[in-house]
Amino acid sequence: MMKKLLHPFAVIVLLLAGHSGFAQKTVNAFEITTSHITIKLDAHTGMVNYVFPNGIRMENTVGYINDLKSGITSTADFTNHQYTTAEVHDNIGTGRQVIITHSDHQHPFVLEQRFTNYEGHDYTLISLTAKNKDAKAAPLETRDISAIAILPKYKGRLFIPGTEPRILDMPFDNDDWTPTVERSWPKAGSPKATGITYEFAAIYDMLKNSGLVIGSVKHDFWKTGLAYQTSNELGYVDSLRVFGGASTPDDPKLPPAYGGNDGTHDLVAHGTAIGQSVSSPTIFLCAKDDLNQAFKQYGEANSAINGKQTWNGYAPVYWNSFGVEGVLGYEKVMMPPAVEKISDFLHTLTNFSSYAKPVMSIDSYDQGIYSTEVLADLSKYFAKNNQQMGFYFIPFAMWNWKDDIEGKKVAGSNHALKDVLLHDNDGKPIMYKDGKWGAYAMDPTHPAVRLYIIQQLKKAKAINAKFLKIDFLTGGALESTTRYNKNIRTGMQAYDYGMKTLRHLVDSILGKDIFITQAISPMFPHQYAHTRFISTDVYSHLRDDQPGFPHYGSTEASLATGSHMGWVQGTLFPYTNLDVSIMKSFQKNPDLNEQEIKVRLYAMMVMGSILGDGSDFRHPLAATRAQAFLNNKQIATFFSQPKAFTPLKAADGETFDQQMSFYLPGENTMLALFNFDKQRNFDQVLTRSTLHLDAGKGYQLKDILSGAVLGELTKGDTEIKLSLAPADALMLKIIAVDKATK
Repeated sequence: MMKKLLHPFAVIVLLLAGHSGFAQKTVNAFEITTSHITIKLDAHTGMVNYVFPNGIRMENTVGYINDLKSGITSTADFTNHQYTTAEVHDNIGTGRQVIITHSDHQHPFVLEQRFTNYEGHDYTLISLTAKNKDAKAAPLETRDISAIAILPKYKGRLFIPGTEPRILDMPFDNDDWTPTVERSWPKAGSPKATGITYEFAAIYDMLKNSGLVIGSVKHDFWKTGLAYQTSNELGYVDSLRVFGGASTPDDPKLPPAYGGNDGTHDLVAHGTAIGQSVSSPTIFLCAKDDLNQAFKQYGEANSAINGKQTWNGYAPVYWNSFGVEGVLGYEKVMMPPAVEKISDFLHTLTNFSSYAKPVMSIDSYDQGIYSTEVLADLSKYFAKNNQQMGFYFIPFAMWNWKDDIEGKKVAGSNHALKDVLLHDNDGKPIMYKDGKWGAYAMDPTHPAVRLYIIQQLKKAKAINAKFLKIDFLTGGALESTTRYNKNIRTGMQAYDYGMKTLRHLVDSILGKDIFITQAISPMFPHQYAHTRFISTDVYSHLRDDQPGFPHYGSTEASLATGSHMGWVQGTLFPYTNLDVSIMKSFQKNPDLNEQEIKVRLYAMMVMGSILGDGSDFRHPLAATRAQAFLNNKQIATFFSQPKAFTPLKAADGETFDQQMSFYLPGENTMLALFNFDKQRNFDQVLTRSTLHLDAGKGYQLKDILSGAVLGELTKGDTEIKLSLAPADALMLKIIAVDKATK
């Protein structure tokens, strides 16, 4: 049944069945109330307000389309606002959808906003569709469409209560060691904080960890941007556009996380949606007192809609050559018999090898050096040590000398390389990684790319590989002025097509028991792989400002980003991947000390990462440390089924002096503290209730590595007081003790 808001003083109130809560009647409004949100439409203006139980509110929001011909039209530009309701049954479950149609006689199209709430889920999904009234009218066309926007023109505002509000600003992909940043409100007299975060954002209070998660849940057409501007007034956001059509070039004049290289890396405008009907990305809204729970629901909603990979059995463990060999293997330091010696040594690590068969992954090799024949021989050798083979390749980019592509063909095909590349506005091939030796971006829709992937997978089959590392995937998501498949109009649509093709070919050529890890890549779409790097390559030194080491790739930098990303484990992917540990040195960097190795290993644990190592075990020091760390029974058992910890204190701000803590509830609760400050101790007091410990039990606090008892929590104690020295980490297992038996 359709209900219309016709009279200027009409009162329409809807209480959604299956949701607790109540609706307060107000004039001139249509209102939806559930236990987790109140959505109120103003019958005069067409604007929508959102109010959440934790005090967050969004006022005077609109949806809009920026049509290439007619320009920007928002839901507030119409005079009539009607609604219908319908029950929905989909992959998420059963829910109630409200469709508000904004129309009038002046506009040739209507805007439909859809608000969907599901039984048993504390979030709302929102989308916007623009539809022509006349099927014979010129098609709508847009590269900028939004289901929800807070704009100064309409006096829109977002408010979050609390004394330490933050905006979590996400880069588009995990390339170039670009950090996630926690944007603070400006001090008096300072410019407002502005930026674009990609696919999702969180607006939260840092002290209470209460906030709002907002982001896209469909990733098969649009790159979603969330462009924001804070107010000068604490806790208020003056502008927030959640839009499909983000396309941002790198700007080396700007800091990396503020426009330098945190965007989509595009040289071309986002492709357009065209048709009698065009739709925005579907947007997720969830506000909770526990931000981590809101993030988990975001991950679960994405997987319910798009699917996800699962993994049966133990998590893989692996050795990777990149930390020793470097790029392309030209130094030949790991050629047989060196790799065989590594294999022999790993075979002696009985705890490390006692769950999944270890994978020997030769990374970033040149096929002219590590030929298929060489790798096949290695695979046979590894099999004698009860080990498996890994394979590395780049599906959507081709490394080549710059401006030297004439006469070159795509391997595995008869197609000229120049015909398979993406192109910029001047018709020139796009270099995804610029330089004399650089990577050209390839078109995932071109049949030559499919043939190239088939060729690579046949090599993987020839060496009996069971583990694939795929890299530089963002190249396939770039926008382009040309594309083989004309029905595919955007970079994200092409990337989704390419990843779907790749996954199908893996299943058909290698089988469905192949583990896939994504290295450099967008987070979404996530459903084609088992894990993804949280950060770019991690070199395992403590901090980015450490003398003698690179100014990137530190444990601190990777965990600072990771502290906001643990929720992806178990919701988007079976595991995360924080890259490898290093027992001595990464490539030609200085040696690490044992404390840095311990901190690195603990960081991987709290992220729910699979365990990989990139050490040269021909060095006695690396071998000795591997026995102590990688072959530790407690460590090996944890990594057989890794689980991400919940952050108690996540990274905040841009200092290297981060102090973070995490816990993992369970039969034996685990607790981890990290202190990257080189001068100050990290003191933290945690209550029983915070850690979900039984009030009637006593507990022992045991060091995870040594098993030594470091403290006790008696039945009468209500708090655990911990102090961690500078530049160190602590990992405890909290074990219940029956005092009566002592």
